Amino acid sequence: VAGFRPLLCIEATDVNMAEGAVSIDAATFGRRLKQLYDHWKANTGSLWGGCNAIAVAVGASSEDLRYLKSLALHLWLFGYELPDTILVFTPTELHVVASQKKAEVLQPLAGTAEGLGVKMVMHVKPKAEDGSTQFKELITTIQTAEDVKDPQVGTLPKDKHSGKFVEVYNTVIAESGLATVDVASGFADLLAVKDPAEIMNHKKAAMLAARVVKDFVLAKIETIIDEGKSVKHSKLTEQTEQVILDPAKIGVKLKAENCDIAYPPIFQSGGKYDLKVSAVSDDAPLHDGVIVVSVGTRYSFYCANLSRTFLINPTKKQEQEYTALLAAQEAVIASLADGAPLAAASDAAIKALKDANMAHLADKLSRSFGHGMGIEFRESGSSLSQKAEAAARPLRAGQVFNVCLSLTGLENPEAKDAKGKVYALQVADTVVVGEGGKAPEVATLSCFKTWDKVSYTLNDDDDAKEEGDLKLEDLTNGLPSRKALRSDDPNHKSAEALRKERQEELVKAKNEETLRRLTARKDGEGGEGGTTGRKVSEVVAYRSVGDIPVARDLTIQVDPKAESILLPVYGVLVPFHITTVKNVAHSQDGDHAHIRVTFNFGGAYEPYQKHAPNVVFLKELSFRSGDLRHAAKVVQDIKVLRSTVALKDKERAERATLVAQERLQQGKRVYKLPDLWMRPGPAGKGRKVPGTLEAHANGFRYLNPRHPNEPVHVMFRNIKHAFFQPAENEMITILHFHLVNPIMLGNKKTKDVQFYAEVMDVVQTLDGGRRNMYDPDEIEEEQRERERRNKINAEFQSFVKRVQELWEKDFPDLHLEFDIPFRELGFPGVPHRSTAFIMPTVNCLVELVEVPFTVVSLNDIEVINLERVGFNLKNFDMAIVFKDFARDVLRIDAIPSKSLDTIKDWLNSVGIKYYESKLNLAWKPILKSIQEDPDGFIEQGGWEFLNMDKSDDEDGEESEQSEDYAPDEDEDEDDGSEEEEDSDDESLVESDEDDDDDDEDDEDEEEAGKTWEELEEEAKRDDKEREREGDSDDERTRKRKGGPGGGAPPKRRK
Repeated sequence: VAGFRPLLCIEATDVNMAEGAVSIDAATFGRRLKQLYDHWKANTGSLWGGCNAIAVAVGASSEDLRYLKSLALHLWLFGYELPDTILVFTPTELHVVASQKKAEVLQPLAGTAEGLGVKMVMHVKPKAEDGSTQFKELITTIQTAEDVKDPQVGTLPKDKHSGKFVEVYNTVIAESGLATVDVASGFADLLAVKDPAEIMNHKKAAMLAARVVKDFVLAKIETIIDEGKSVKHSKLTEQTEQVILDPAKIGVKLKAENCDIAYPPIFQSGGKYDLKVSAVSDDAPLHDGVIVVSVGTRYSFYCANLSRTFLINPTKKQEQEYTALLAAQEAVIASLADGAPLAAASDAAIKALKDANMAHLADKLSRSFGHGMGIEFRESGSSLSQKAEAAARPLRAGQVFNVCLSLTGLENPEAKDAKGKVYALQVADTVVVGEGGKAPEVATLSCFKTWDKVSYTLNDDDDAKEEGDLKLEDLTNGLPSRKALRSDDPNHKSAEALRKERQEELVKAKNEETLRRLTARKDGEGGEGGTTGRKVSEVVAYRSVGDIPVARDLTIQVDPKAESILLPVYGVLVPFHITTVKNVAHSQDGDHAHIRVTFNFGGAYEPYQKHAPNVVFLKELSFRSGDLRHAAKVVQDIKVLRSTVALKDKERAERATLVAQERLQQGKRVYKLPDLWMRPGPAGKGRKVPGTLEAHANGFRYLNPRHPNEPVHVMFRNIKHAFFQPAENEMITILHFHLVNPIMLGNKKTKDVQFYAEVMDVVQTLDGGRRNMYDPDEIEEEQRERERRNKINAEFQSFVKRVQELWEKDFPDLHLEFDIPFRELGFPGVPHRSTAFIMPTVNCLVELVEVPFTVVSLNDIEVINLERVGFNLKNFDMAIVFKDFARDVLRIDAIPSKSLDTIKDWLNSVGIKYYESKLNLAWKPILKSIQEDPDGFIEQGGWEFLNMDKSDDEDGEESEQSEDYAPDEDEDEDDGSEEEEDSDDESLVESDEDDDDDDEDDEDEEEAGKTWEELEEEAKRDDKEREREGDSDDERTRKRKGGPGGGAPPKRRK
């Protein structure tokens, strides 16, 4: 292969060589020299042709990089290419013919060779001579090395070198009459299996190839297609090669001096496809049809290969063909197991095509499915072809393969132009054969190849996008956003910068956490052994050995009653509960069947989290049986049992939502808090009366005089969060409990139970007139209310303190404490149907006054999106996305914009990632998209699709504004500010959903008389009416004449 830069060579003209500028790793040299001699002795007749000596010649260095076994041997032994050097291996000696300076570099290795029983002899070629004298000395050495009449010399005749030095050597060898034999197969087998250091170099090369395609090539192709540019294939090849040689351009932290191309990158499209690595990218422009990209990389001389096919506006037929090709490649990769024959790859590919109902593609399939790789890009003797020799050596752990499958000569009659009517498909990856039965490792796996990642649908009409094709960015309606400063205060800017810095630290950890959680959930590794409702570590198969059923034969047994299977291990039937089994499968091999039982294992597995690393976990067991029918029946029985138990556990988990609470234990000392109301209220009609809350040994009991036989129990172990909210601006003091499991109150299930006391008497002014602020009765009433509020708050405080001491003494493992909301961090908003004051606590975000309550645990929050920020709106919304994507996103609407900085500072302080957007997002399709493809979500940047700053860089023009806000230029700024706010709130709060629970509560309240909340609302309305009627003449005159902004006078309210 021509057109490459030379390898790292030790040139004869290197003046610094004698001073130690070049150093060879003696330990690696010694280890590999021993490996060479051991391999030669063990396979002299089969692979080395029975040779008595091995001679390897390397000529002058070349600007063209050639994959030659002689060069590979130099790099493998020394880490350098040694031009104009002859190596001759005899059973006890290693002879080297080289220049003076090369001899000085190699001389330190003599001691290492001596330690292996190999004498290293240097034959220094004087600079003025041609080396014929030294070559004749080698001939004599070979002829006298062993008592053999006609010695044979192993050579590499296919390695063609140039230069006077090697020409003289070839002449001397030919005139000597020595018999020669080709030992290329011996070197190929020797270099086939890589050690860990070599495999690491392969993986680094593969990582480089994957990153180049994913981060550079794909972005380049997308830009060209989107912008309709005309870029030549050859130009793309040059640009890609530059990135490979300087990986820092794409953020890859590999040393540039160790990175190289294995062959020039290949770009092909427009109907002309040559899928060989010797192909050259032509000067034709990139065509938006089927694009085949091949990238070969090297790291420290070790090769990797990657090929991908990208399809623009593909047809259904192309999708089916690509899917079949991908299935065939996966089958070939799976067949690369330690000890498997090379021919197994061909059989696996053909079978995969047949299974995909694409057997007709076999004629279009490439004849070779890949080959071994190492220092040479294509290693001989390890071809994965349909004609693989049956006598070829089986696969061995440590081999590295380029698995490349392609389909050529395919036709697309639906193509719009002639260039798209003929196309080809190719997929290639670098694969490492695992040891000990492990699955092969795909080193280029990070570069995606699934259909949804390589296919693109481009529509002429942007509005014609289907819902299923929408990207996460599309769901934001694509409106550009410009970051507007909220203040010119330099201190404000500094605070914003600090917030951004903290948020940037959170984003990476948040994306990793999201991927880990979604992947574990998707793979069924939820820590409970694939079942729900109970922990695997708490499951017992049999209580004692005596409970294990006695079996006559030492065979696999299934015990449905005990939900267990019994597996023979070392002559004993060992029970395993079915919840520990992840999968069971069987395969037939002639007259025998193999049963493989795989157990749950991994970091997400609940027993592993609990006991590791103090115990050893069993990963899988394999059995061989001569009874095919019994093997099939056992596997079927295990699967049926596993399915049955999983169904039972699911039902058990659903019933557990109405958990049966432990029995209340009455304490010796009971703390009481009288005259409390409870919400949700008890069922029944009639007038409501307050009750008493009692704190016992293990829980609370609430007794209502009207329902003495129906106490409400709240057990300490069922409390997730407890809150104490003293009355300040509210008319009630609250104790609120957010539960782990819901309880039944009357005929309703609830996870929130609240007990409160009213700190103000229900007073209604009958005369409707205004009272003087200096009225003694008014002052006395306010004083009474203040004293009552302080008294009730103190009683609650005393009760909370005593319960807290009880928790710390008897239940330290629960870590329970009463949270008091931070009122200074609170903000008004609409979490449900009405405006409420929402406040953070240490562990939650709560609103405990309005029904339904709002209790959001900070640990349950994934991210928060602050929506409708900007547009000079007075309000914005908060969307809380939970870690459990099955939960609906909680929206808190109509938050005043003046609270924005306070909220962001609080979110930053508690380590919650937040974003800002100018629109209300449709969260259901977003969360659905994330759950369907978590890997793709992370590859697209994860939650950063919400980042307005990044979207600002991509969007250059304003799009149409959100329908949620349509300002009227003629609107009077000062007219009816209350009406503006009310209408804004209503537009954001209105919902078509009916809350049945609220309706039922309203019915109960109507039958029992007005509640305090209703009376409070009525009082507020009366106060507003009085304020309107009591406006001063000046105020009414100002309103009639219009505000400072002019405009029509407001209409009189009736």
